Amino acid sequence: MARFLRASTLIILPLLMLLLGWQLGVRYEQRSLEETSRKLEMLYSGAAGSGQLVSDPEKEVDLSLLWGVWRLLLKHYIAPEDLQVTPLVFGAVQGLVHAVGDAYTAFMTPPENKSFRQALEGKLQGIGAELTLREGQIVIVAPLKGSPAAKAGLLPGDVIVQVGEVTIEGETLQQVVQRIRGPKGTRVTLTILRHGSVEPLTFTIVRDDIDVPSVESRILTTATGSLGYIALNQFGEHSIVEFKEALQSIAQEPLKGLIVDLRFNGGGYLDGAVELASLFLHQGKVVSVERRGAEPEHHYVYGRPLLPDIPLAVIINQGSASASEIVAGALQDHGRATVIGKKSFGKGTVQEVIDLPGGSSLRVTTARWLTPNGKNLGKEGVDPDIDIDRTEEDFDAGRDSQLDAAVEWLLDGERPTKLVGE
Repeated sequence: MARFLRASTLIILPLLMLLLGWQLGVRYEQRSLEETSRKLEMLYSGAAGSGQLVSDPEKEVDLSLLWGVWRLLLKHYIAPEDLQVTPLVFGAVQGLVHAVGDAYTAFMTPPENKSFRQALEGKLQGIGAELTLREGQIVIVAPLKGSPAAKAGLLPGDVIVQVGEVTIEGETLQQVVQRIRGPKGTRVTLTILRHGSVEPLTFTIVRDDIDVPSVESRILTTATGSLGYIALNQFGEHSIVEFKEALQSIAQEPLKGLIVDLRFNGGGYLDGAVELASLFLHQGKVVSVERRGAEPEHHYVYGRPLLPDIPLAVIINQGSASASEIVAGALQDHGRATVIGKKSFGKGTVQEVIDLPGGSSLRVTTARWLTPNGKNLGKEGVDPDIDIDRTEEDFDAGRDSQLDAAVEWLLDGERPTKLVGE
């Protein structure tokens, strides 16, 4: 019995010591965290201030909280070799900008800035889809025409919830874009939510060179006459020059009307939108730009239209955004064109890109757009005069009900479907 008690003691004592040591460790860690919490609370109360707007943050904002957290990381983080200065600084700046809460205002690291510039020039590698952040979700604005995303069947309004095996909840738009982009020939799997689908959908897409043609044009010949057709896929650096050349070329034929296709055009330069509208209007306002603390800035047509009188139809869909909405809204408000398709995306703000040292940049929303009749494009988008969808079944069958509606409207002057509001 005595031997049993001694043996039990030998077993239990180390266990008690282990438990005591664990308890002391917990108490020490708890006390350490409580002290850290008190320090941070003091720092935060100093940094938070009154919550009022500031004019000079260097003088008016106490950043002790930021420096305090940085020091705590340097002191306590288990892998100090991971605490590299540049990523920490970029992360802090990204967090600052993200906290503004505007999907279109973003800090771009040098690689992200380079990709952004290449995208405006129509040169990049990836799947070819424009994304945005809306109500905390990564939403597809438009798959670029002829891109791997379009061929795979991605649609405007699709919500991306997973890239590969990574759930992207809480990530910034730029982080998701970087996950999706990649070298030509590699694969990426997207899990998306689609309106009307009960279960998530999965798409495996092979990345490719994304060389988006700005302009595509042709003559549509029918039994009752010919129509010009020009698709403008983006408002890039040379897009309007190419559009003018296409317009002058097809205008040499006797045409009964012209179709301008702005579907899946996610926008681009504001000047391009004004130039495009100017090709079809003798006079009038194209768009008003509301900036902070200033009177609205009005942009008018140039007064040198190429085809001011030709019957005109503009096709839009949920992927028509930004500069596309300016053009469609202006031509609609002036009664110059009949707008056909589905309501546009509703991206009615102006971003300016400010280059920063080291190749990074800040893309910041500086203004909002209003149509000539005062419609806020960011809140309302552009409602088509003739509301008609191109369904998934249409895509699969190679049908284009929206283009057919535009042709019918221009050739017959008959409304192929019910007008909005009737």
